[in-house]
Amino acid sequence: MQSIIQALTWREATRKFDTEKKLTSEQLYILVEAARLSPSSFGLQPWKLVVVSDPVVRAKLREASWNQPQITEASQLFVFAAQMPTPELVDAFVANISATRGAPVKSLAGLSQMIKGSIESKTEAERIEWAKKQAYLALGVTLASAAVLSIDACPMEGFDADKYDEILGLSERDLHTAVIMTVGFRIAEEAAIELKKVRPAKEDQIIEV
Repeated sequence: MQSIIQALTWREATRKFDTEKKLTSEQLYILVEAARLSPSSFGLQPWKLVVVSDPVVRAKLREASWNQPQITEASQLFVFAAQMPTPELVDAFVANISATRGAPVKSLAGLSQMIKGSIESKTEAERIEWAKKQAYLALGVTLASAAVLSIDACPMEGFDADKYDEILGLSERDLHTAVIMTVGFRIAEEAAIELKKVRPAKEDQIIEV
């Protein structure tokens, strides 16, 4: 338990990355798996993770991110894109449950109807907003996992989502950029500075009923 607290205390929104230090393939694999294993409503996972390493693409994305340097200087850029929840997505999810757990599709009819009913009760704008919330869950799990591995990260909202969609070709896939995160390792100068974490006192932030 203490190691988790220590990791989250060590974590910071890193803005200056060491351009020479990259994640290993194993470290990248673990972060991607952490995202994939994150929770979501119904387990539907209505989002995609785009792992951007290509320097040419990242240069374009930096322009769409208020020219923030971490976009191109970090080891990788993670783009969490919300996926419009549709009946077809639910059907694919149910088919996956059937294949993974050996349950007949017919036995999952009630689950399918419940999820579709929840989706159909929302407007299109509400559906994509709901999907974005699921993407943020994945971001949180990945961010915490990075801290446990002593990998630096910076979650970000300072970008033009429509430009991201255009550059990454997400619109034609019915995806919309929700939130992004850079991952890598902070520069030596920042690593040498140990600033105390600033948070409200527990009694000012936590309510127990």
